[in-house]
Amino acid sequence: MDRTSRRQILKTLGALAIGCAAASVVPMHGSAEDAQTRPGVRLGAQTNAWTIDPMNLDSFLAVLSDIKRIGYAGFETGFLNLIHQFDAPNHARQEIAATGLDFTGFHIFLPPDKWDPLTKLPPARLYEKVAHGGLELGAQRLIFSGAPATTDDELKRKIEALNTAGTFAHRLGLQFSYHNHWWEFQSKVGEIEALYTQTDPAHVSFLLDAGHAYRGGADVPRFLRQRSARIAALRLRDYRNGKQVPLGEGSFPLREVATTLQDLHWKGWAINEEEREDEVKRGDVVIEPAFRALHAAFSA
Repeated sequence: MDRTSRRQILKTLGALAIGCAAASVVPMHGSAEDAQTRPGVRLGAQTNAWTIDPMNLDSFLAVLSDIKRIGYAGFETGFLNLIHQFDAPNHARQEIAATGLDFTGFHIFLPPDKWDPLTKLPPARLYEKVAHGGLELGAQRLIFSGAPATTDDELKRKIEALNTAGTFAHRLGLQFSYHNHWWEFQSKVGEIEALYTQTDPAHVSFLLDAGHAYRGGADVPRFLRQRSARIAALRLRDYRNGKQVPLGEGSFPLREVATTLQDLHWKGWAINEEEREDEVKRGDVVIEPAFRALHAAFSA
């Protein structure tokens, strides 16, 4: 879950209202250029592990420098980190491209009272603005999270809204993916199954947060075998005694997941996310060992 502070989210949304890793797996510390020329699973990082000042582009670029140095081939970020670049995106786009990292996606996550109450998703006015801004900055994918649907009617509206958003993103030239949390897997109305079987595969794919799925009780390798055709990317995180720990240091079945993906000949991004319940940003301290675990799992 994108853990930008509630105060920062509300402040930025208010301003909006007023204004409107490595491929196959390259050697550790291998170049992103190598990563882009080999087929298979690519290793990326979500920027949530770092403290970023949205008003300071250099703060964001410093994080990308760390991601590149560690050996990842791409990154994903929350929309608030770059929203202040939307009005004049050219410089930021050039600086991001110069890192050699793939900008895999922009993620919209909101506090509970900011979801569209009918769809349980980001409001159209917001996601359209973010999609246009992300496209100008070089993002490949628009990513949604949503609040849980609690009734069949809510679930139906959510599915219809995802299809609408996916069609919009497709026309704009962006890929579109839904990112789950644990609650979709614990749904009393069968939400995760409905999302995968009733959304339009031509316009809606999934960024499976395998860590959240595991937390929600899913057999992740089994789920991958059943649903890999709809999964465009994964987020990977690990847990020990109910708390998130660096990937590879908990009970998440990372090696089995890697083996399953290889058996399926799946191609896409495996994106590490190292956020914490206490919201402390530990940066390289957690991202670097996670990369070593990812590299080892996918190189075995």
